[in-house]
Amino acid sequence: MHNRSNVRLPEHIWETTQSQDELKQLIIRYVKKCYPGYTILEVKGRFAICEIPR
Repeated sequence: MHNRSNVRLPEHIWETTQSQDELKQLIIRYVKKCYPGYTILEVKGRFAICEIPR
């Protein structure tokens, strides 16, 4: 069974990026490091909607 979680992304991600590609990479890196096993489904506002295997 898979559950979803909203992960609040830190402000520094938006403050330090220069482009959309860089933003994407920072979000992916952050979620992989801080939330191992989570899969990003989409980003809405300042949240990453993730799937969690349980």
